[in-house]
Amino acid sequence: MRGFLKFLILLAAPLTVSCLSVDRDSEKAPGEKRLGFDISVTRDDAPVASERIATRGGMVDAEDFIATMDKSRPFGLVGVEKGTGTVLLDNAAVHHTNGGYSMNYNPESWAIPSPVVFSAYYPHIEGVAYGEGNTTYSLTFGVNETDAGPLVSKTVERYISQINMLPLEFRHITNDIGYKICDVTPVKELQGLIHLRSLKAYNVASAGVYVNDLLKGVGRWSFSGYYRTVTVFDGDALLGVGSENERFVGPTTLVDRMADSRRYYAVPDELVPGKQYVEVTFDVDGFTYHGEHYGGLKDQVRRYMLYGLLEENLCVPGKQYTFHIGVDLSTVYRAIKFSATISDWETTIYENNDDF
Repeated sequence: MRGFLKFLILLAAPLTVSCLSVDRDSEKAPGEKRLGFDISVTRDDAPVASERIATRGGMVDAEDFIATMDKSRPFGLVGVEKGTGTVLLDNAAVHHTNGGYSMNYNPESWAIPSPVVFSAYYPHIEGVAYGEGNTTYSLTFGVNETDAGPLVSKTVERYISQINMLPLEFRHITNDIGYKICDVTPVKELQGLIHLRSLKAYNVASAGVYVNDLLKGVGRWSFSGYYRTVTVFDGDALLGVGSENERFVGPTTLVDRMADSRRYYAVPDELVPGKQYVEVTFDVDGFTYHGEHYGGLKDQVRRYMLYGLLEENLCVPGKQYTFHIGVDLSTVYRAIKFSATISDWETTIYENNDDF
């Protein structure tokens, strides 16, 4: 994936598109058939459900996560005749109606002896570009689509005469990112004084082009062209002391369950020195230490870089990352950081993903 930002967007090749009847209201025209869809989501065929990223004190959890689909949004479908490369289905929008996904089609317009390869993607987008021979297609996902959590299905090959139900197995192609935080100050007199006020992630890749190979059934991100700032937390929350009181970061408070936390989708990116970082703002209550009183501090801002936290500095498509932040006030002006001194944390690995 290194250097993927430099790939060119595939241009559309000449293609032939058949007439297709897509009906959201379940009434079939004369000669039409109903095509149903058996939808499933997977954890990307991972041999294990989760893994721990053992860098910088092991303060990142990574796992494959189950994709979800908003049934109010259609998914897109392409179908290409194998061998000739003729496009039979060009970015058809498939809606969820009457309890399931289905569409009508006219089999006479697909009277071909060759098999057809189908591929689906969520959410449906405005246009699809095809590569040479129509064996690959590219999807341009904007911020709105990225926020939906883009999915792409495995390629399915079928003869037209054999289909009335098309199985589609979707996998996530972006990253789901969140945070946990606690107070790891070792000096007892300095514990329990830190109030988280805000947490923001900067230069989050939020739009890009995904190129999928119909014949190989694999894809890659070829271009990421838009970066944004994501506000993860905005509130006032006292940090718990010690790893046993580590909590997920929610929108306005700290929470116990991942399902209640503030997480966001991002296009898989390469971590670059000086580029992606998280900014944390916190207050510190006044305290007395060794007979000397220290006044409280307001709006302390610390930044830390994400570079160096992941293996080869690459975000793997379909992974769910939970970054752990430990705040240490052994010295009042000590910066927040991912602390290697707390590598003995017994942090939960979310193998079953029950809360997400």
